[in-house]
Amino acid sequence: MRKILTIIALSVTSIVTFAQQDAQFSMNMFNRLSINPGYAGTNKALCGVLLYRQQWNNFPGAPKTFLFSLDYGQIAHGGLGLTLDQDALGFDKTFKAKLAYSFHQTLGPGVLGIGLDVGMIQKSLSGNFVAPDGSTTEHGGSADAAIPWNGAKSTTYDLGFGLYYTTFNDKLYVGISALHLTESDVKKGGTTTPSYSGQPTYTWNYDYQEARHYYVMAGYRFDLGDKFSLTPSVLTKTDAASTQLDINAMVKWNKMVFAGVSYRLTDAIVAIVGLEYKGIKFGYSYDITTSTIKNHSSGTHEIMLGYCHKFVKPEKKHGHMNERFL
Repeated sequence: MRKILTIIALSVTSIVTFAQQDAQFSMNMFNRLSINPGYAGTNKALCGVLLYRQQWNNFPGAPKTFLFSLDYGQIAHGGLGLTLDQDALGFDKTFKAKLAYSFHQTLGPGVLGIGLDVGMIQKSLSGNFVAPDGSTTEHGGSADAAIPWNGAKSTTYDLGFGLYYTTFNDKLYVGISALHLTESDVKKGGTTTPSYSGQPTYTWNYDYQEARHYYVMAGYRFDLGDKFSLTPSVLTKTDAASTQLDINAMVKWNKMVFAGVSYRLTDAIVAIVGLEYKGIKFGYSYDITTSTIKNHSSGTHEIMLGYCHKFVKPEKKHGHMNERFL
């Protein structure tokens, strides 16, 4: 059974890597900076977000993703942003770091952010590879020259562009972006000499190309009386080979407690709950898998922690001399 699950995990890993290279999140409404540099600083505050996602719980080689983003919106006619994320998928790890600048232009009842991000992508493969037949490096493994038995690591550069528009009352937002514009290659080659005698030295080559990704997001908040609001939102992402659509509806009570549900086309139904108080946000989501993976997984957990602080400039006091009171 373990051999079968390992083979399934490796197969799913290769499929997901081919179809969707960027890390996936369910609470994407709190993760706009990483997929659109135009978002940086548009809320005119200092904001930080931590996200942790454990996908396909109990599934061998399942993705585990950590992301941190920080942006500030009162710098040089725009905003700055920083994003760090690490995505572990089986024996493969991807680390990304990027800086974003967004130029802000007032447009009608809102502001348009025109953003650019630059950064790096590092790919690494663990040397603790276990072949589908159960063999390891110590015992020789399989004679596959494509496998870097001692591990591999390489780094390349990255570039992205985005447009993001939001109204001053925070009711409407729309964004479109393109990431990994250069479609850079991550390449590494080397040799491996088995630890046991009598076997030849293997030459391997690791070649990974980052696919260009396109994102479209939108959301609108409806105020339902003094206490409640409803915000439907959508996120579409594609690499021109496959497309994924997330549809979400979020209800908030008293600007403090929120709950919602999302549907990811052909993949999952997501339940979201959270709390917001004095700029601090905490959210939890659970994915109920609807694809064939559901037979081998007990769902997906995701945790979000965020904080925003708006710097309010003190009002300037104006006065004048009156000769009646001299």
